Amino acid sequence: MIKIPLALLNLQDDGFHLLVDVIVFNKSFKAVLDTGASKTVFDKSTVEKYIGAEQLKMSDKVSTGLGTTSMESFTLSLPDFQIGDFHLKNFEIAVLDLSSINFAYENLSVDPVIGVVGGDILTQYRGIIDYGKMSLTLKQRNRKQD
Repeated sequence: MIKIPLALLNLQDDGFHLLVDVIVFNKSFKAVLDTGASKTVFDKSTVEKYIGAEQLKMSDKVSTGLGTTSMESFTLSLPDFQIGDFHLKNFEIAVLDLSSINFAYENLSVDPVIGVVGGDILTQYRGIIDYGKMSLTLKQRNRKQD
């Protein structure tokens, strides 16, 4: 079991977001821990800034949510994805336009996020969120399965 620290972001008394540090593209970013997101999603413009658009694969799945009924969706296999001390190799994420989230954060004077860590990771790695200790615990699986 690997324990990962979380930060609580107060959205001007309109709720809270949990933030987690992630490392991808050999750089550290903040991501929102989102139990309501079915899949881990990164922001398209941020991904393109670090690896270019040519590595993105168009997805045939329709993405819903984020205030819209559908949006263009891509996938990307991350060779190395680190959440705290938790490592994932060759992990597939969705890539969407998350500019609306980062625009909202900007209006709150909060730094942008690369995306959301979603239910795919929380379910597959038996995530436990402890608000009292502000931590996320994930269970690393057998290396052959990563």
